[in-house]
Amino acid sequence: MTPSILVVDDTPHNISILFDALTHNGYRVLTEQDGKSALEQVAYAKPDLILLDVMMPGMNGFETCRRLKAKPETADVPVIFMTASSETIDKVNGFNMGAVDYITKPFQLSEVLARVQTHLALRQMRHDLQQANEALEARVAERTEALRKALDEVETLKDQLQAENTYLRDEIRQTTGFDEIVTQSKPFRQILTKVDQVAPTNTTVLILGESGTGKELLARAIHQHSNRKKQPLIKVNCAALPATLIESELFGHEKGAFTGAINQKIGRFELANNGTIFLDEIGEMPFDLKSKLLRVLQEGEFERVGGTKTIRINVRVLTATNRDLETEIDAGRFREDLYYRLNVFPIKSLPLRERKEDIPLLVRHFCDKHGPDMNRRIEVIPAKVIDTLTAYNWPGNIRELENIVERSLIGSTRRQLDLGDWFGRNSTMAARRVTPLTLDECERAHITTVLESTNWKVSGKNGAAEILDIIPTTLESRMKKLGIARPR
Repeated sequence: MTPSILVVDDTPHNISILFDALTHNGYRVLTEQDGKSALEQVAYAKPDLILLDVMMPGMNGFETCRRLKAKPETADVPVIFMTASSETIDKVNGFNMGAVDYITKPFQLSEVLARVQTHLALRQMRHDLQQANEALEARVAERTEALRKALDEVETLKDQLQAENTYLRDEIRQTTGFDEIVTQSKPFRQILTKVDQVAPTNTTVLILGESGTGKELLARAIHQHSNRKKQPLIKVNCAALPATLIESELFGHEKGAFTGAINQKIGRFELANNGTIFLDEIGEMPFDLKSKLLRVLQEGEFERVGGTKTIRINVRVLTATNRDLETEIDAGRFREDLYYRLNVFPIKSLPLRERKEDIPLLVRHFCDKHGPDMNRRIEVIPAKVIDTLTAYNWPGNIRELENIVERSLIGSTRRQLDLGDWFGRNSTMAARRVTPLTLDECERAHITTVLESTNWKVSGKNGAAEILDIIPTTLESRMKKLGIARPR
């Protein structure tokens, strides 16, 4: 668009000269001979630049300029004063009124054209810069608003997930009544219904299931919902006690009953009097001790090792095993009469591969359980992590899952759970083809899988023996018998 220039001068000759010169150079020229008319013209035509004479009748140039700059719609129009005076004070006054430049009369047309061109270019640059700045501000505002909306959505989603998590946990508690047990599996809830049914009774319960499926948690739930909940729950891991000491641990001994028995010892059954005793891995108990256990179950009495005094107790007995006791009976390793005494109310815990819908809840539970000790606060568990964990067949069950989550927390430096590369190698076993195997082959495959998941660590915390819930020497013996050796 052609720039427009308003020439304001009370001398027609000056107007004529400026009109011809400016028009010849491509400008659109407007003219006025006094300040009042100039103000009206500016409001109507909105010129791009004003050449304003200072000394005019009526309203002089200074006052005209002041009024122009006082109005927002004309304040940005550049004004160049034209004056016959060379006094510095007049120039200062002009700049104080808002002028951008001045031309001394008699003027040189080349100077006028140069100054006009310069100030029009500056005005255009200011205009372009203002538009660019407004566009940038609009873009920043748009991005800021988009970011604010995204943050609001994230916060809303976070609150929603937290509310869903709280609701789900409350729903689980209300449905099952068991605070320590994390599940949303319908089959596992049916198991908890059985727990709820048998808990208020004094019935002996046999909890069956693979290692790491939470048999001890079920035993605790039975005790906590029984009439004996204010009395002690005494746990005995029969697989962890040497055969030579298990009788003394269970029933106690008298002073001098054997070498090293320098004091009387109270056994676990006495400690559990009026409460509950949980005999974990009952299938590992020595055969010759099972008759004494049968007597306790039937008569509620026993003698300490080396003693003659019969001790009567009132104890509820809960037992658990990962063995098939009927197979053990057929092999002559377990008493049939003891089995029927223990198997009054059997409860079979599910392996993790049969309740995979619980994996997201369990992962969150273990992150909350172990995260604070490692200074880790996991807020995001990616879907691909859950997918990877769900695809795995979990030979070590929940204990193995807890092991993996705890190990993953160590390598998760952000607030997002990261499994790391090592799990990918083991998880491919989930897709193994299932073929008929002998019992030894099944045991060999299971032990090997767990050993590989622990990088062939046998004993100690997070070792294979802990995951398999057997003592390290027993595991080493089974490895030797089955020919299991670490690859070189």
